[in-house]
Amino acid sequence: MKALKDILYKVTINAVVGNTTVNVRMVDFDSRKIMEGDLFVANRGVVSDGHDFINKAVENGAKSVVCESMPENLVDGVTYVEVDNSSKALAIIASNYYNNPSENLKLIGVTGTNGKTTVASLLYQLFKKAGYKVGLLSTVKVLVDNKAYEATHTTPDSFTINKYLSQMNAEGVEFCFMEVSSHGIHQNRTEGLSFKGGVFTNLSHDHLDYHKTFAEYRDVKKRFFDKLSGDAFALVNVDDKNGLVMLQNTKAKKYTYALKQYADYKSQILENQFSGLLLKINESEVWTKLIGSFNAYNVLAIYAVAELLGLEKVEILRLISDLDSVSGRFQYVVSEDKITAIVDYAHTPDALKNVLETINSIRTKNEELITVVGCGGDRDKAKRPVMGHIASALSTKVIFTSDNPRSEKPEDILNEIEAGVEPQDFKKTLTIEDRKQAIKAACQMAQPHDIILIAGKGHETYQEIKGERFDFDDLNIVKELLKRLKN
Repeated sequence: MKALKDILYKVTINAVVGNTTVNVRMVDFDSRKIMEGDLFVANRGVVSDGHDFINKAVENGAKSVVCESMPENLVDGVTYVEVDNSSKALAIIASNYYNNPSENLKLIGVTGTNGKTTVASLLYQLFKKAGYKVGLLSTVKVLVDNKAYEATHTTPDSFTINKYLSQMNAEGVEFCFMEVSSHGIHQNRTEGLSFKGGVFTNLSHDHLDYHKTFAEYRDVKKRFFDKLSGDAFALVNVDDKNGLVMLQNTKAKKYTYALKQYADYKSQILENQFSGLLLKINESEVWTKLIGSFNAYNVLAIYAVAELLGLEKVEILRLISDLDSVSGRFQYVVSEDKITAIVDYAHTPDALKNVLETINSIRTKNEELITVVGCGGDRDKAKRPVMGHIASALSTKVIFTSDNPRSEKPEDILNEIEAGVEPQDFKKTLTIEDRKQAIKAACQMAQPHDIILIAGKGHETYQEIKGERFDFDDLNIVKELLKRLKN
């Protein structure tokens, strides 16, 4: 139990009706979960408005309510607190409720269109190998040192974030690496957190169904860096033209990384093979099992973060050479008859282009490159023809298929993808709506030494169709099909 006045510390309050010395058992923004003595925060969400459920929360036992506008009927014995922004207030309240756990951690946020999961996950892996207790908040999973929890969002809600950070405090975790999504920033989920550093990977076409314009998407990302303190560092990729934009108003110490131009941290690709990369980082060479130029950026970013957090250069290079690839990020298997199947989360035009260009830079061109790809439903529609264009231009054969159609008709999504195919590439393409059948067709087409890329879902172990999730794991399916077809 905590006093309401204590968990409202640093919240900007417009008005109060009632007593703020009342004790709070728990905090929630879902009226259905409210119990006797709880604080209900009326949050304005994308789908529903918590203000419509204030009365229900009070009926369920809420003794205090945070809202942006006072309800018409105030109940005696309930304290009502009016604020300008409920989501921002919720984030600060969550931090206070859990005794501001981020202040006891070296919390690093990683943001950008592509590479967030890889950079955060590899940093977790590197610092674990260095002997530290480490936390991870990512798309793939949440880790409190060695304890794993299922991830539901790239950036969880602010109360869940602070709950995990509090667990990390209890477990003696020193470093935490966190993916920070544009949705999370826009919805104030990271408000009230104390970051020791921020990393910007890149910015490309994504989430324009939510942000509407690229400029808005960019500026939301920038807000994260604007809020960093003078004690933190801001590390940005300056090969992306938006890198320097992120640094414009930050109070944090500024650092840059790049492969193509001058930067504080510079890397050069010396060798690029399916077995890994040989890189020259500043003046030192290092071999990594990770593959592709996009991973050269990721490795450079984790090298820079590790050095900025105080690890020795020689130790960092040794640890980098021992890192394993992240689930669903350029994971590959080779069948008995030498067919290579690669599974990657590439679900944006830029990510798909990077993966295909990487494969093409490594293969001898005597093999076929067969790509299986789709686009998610209820998401940014503008990228669909762009994905179709990239896949068909950079592959020798393409099978368009379903990703997570969600509430949309798969055939509508596929038609929009196909619209991006240039006339000279029509003969390369095939459309098979059923994703398993599409992967099976790719396996049947492939000859020894050919390469199959299955893009879009990566680490996901489900397919979402009309509100239901069905078991579906690209990697397991292609492994089984290659084995079965061989026999």
